[in-house]
Amino acid sequence: QVQLRESGGGLVQPGGSLRLSCVASGSIFSINAMGWYRQAPGKEREWVATITSGESTNYADSVKGRFTISRGHAKNTASLQMNSLKPEDTAVYYCNAHVWNGISWHVNWGQGTQVTVTS
Repeated sequence: QVQLRESGGGLVQPGGSLRLSCVASGSIFSINAMGWYRQAPGKEREWVATITSGESTNYADSVKGRFTISRGHAKNTASLQMNSLKPEDTAVYYCNAHVWNGISWHVNWGQGTQVTVTS
């Protein structure tokens, strides 16, 4: 069993910043890529950013230049620094991780953390 737990969501005004964190725990031999996705009300879940084990990063065009994804030293954590937030960034943000449990690879998801950007 692998658990991912997000934290750091909240309410912020436009132009503000938030930092989301994700911690993976459980039956983990190694983690390859970790990423962040988001889902706004009435919309499908969309990809936001990914970071590989080699710390290569990719971002959706909508957040490029405003969001920064990073991995922790222990490699089982990932953070998403969100700056210059806009109302359209309002969504539930989910962390995911590609985990090797010693037998097979699995994509695991957290429960999500709410980010609301409003004045």
